Amino acid sequence: MLTKRIIPCLDVKDNRVVKGVQFLNLRDAGDPVELGARYSDTGADELVFLDITATIRSRKTIIELVEKVAENVFIPFTVGGGIQTVEQIDTILRSGADKVSVNTAAVQNANLIAEAAQRFGNQCVVLAIDARRSKKETHKWQVCVKAGSEPTDIDVVDWAVQGEQLGAGEILLTSMDADGTKAGYDNELNKAVSDAVNIPVIASGGAGTLEHLYEAIVDGRADAVLMASITHFGNYTIRQMKEYLAGRGIPVNL
Repeated sequence: MLTKRIIPCLDVKDNRVVKGVQFLNLRDAGDPVELGARYSDTGADELVFLDITATIRSRKTIIELVEKVAENVFIPFTVGGGIQTVEQIDTILRSGADKVSVNTAAVQNANLIAEAAQRFGNQCVVLAIDARRSKKETHKWQVCVKAGSEPTDIDVVDWAVQGEQLGAGEILLTSMDADGTKAGYDNELNKAVSDAVNIPVIASGGAGTLEHLYEAIVDGRADAVLMASITHFGNYTIRQMKEYLAGRGIPVNL
């Protein structure tokens, strides 16, 4: 088994880290620069920064804030939110990000993935998928865009496969149903996507206990686990997470 990654996520709105439940009822979780530095210093493997209102408000990601966070973190750093062009990806990478996450713009123009992968390399391109369980078909999920506010008719597993074929280097897979609930990841979703692709899948949405992280890796076959609520509000430290997983036989960087 390859080493599994622990990745805190900074959902940013109006220059502050926020966290909600199922993308709603956001509450303040702190300063993104301070939180990012703390996670970098305490053993997180990577960091994800998502400007969650950029697409809805039809504006670009907050470059100045990205630069400040990048100056204070010394781990791989992924940035997403409102990214629509290869030129914007170039700007974000030059601002200190190691990877760029695309979601809505990739659904609207799938060639964005291919163009970005060709120009910057597959390792820089993360396909973010916001997934909602289908009410019509059992064991199916639909892709949602614009910070989860608009459902599409696109099947999540099919889109993940297409994303890999286009050149995405990994998939950030968020269960909108589980997000912020602390009730556990949607491991049926995680496994369905992980089994369908050959690139790493980052499980996101629902972490509430250390057991949930283990389940996402073992049952969901995730290559990495993303979390927010349980780290931002002091439930667990990165060290506690890694020691727990290591104690259960999961390879992690201690």
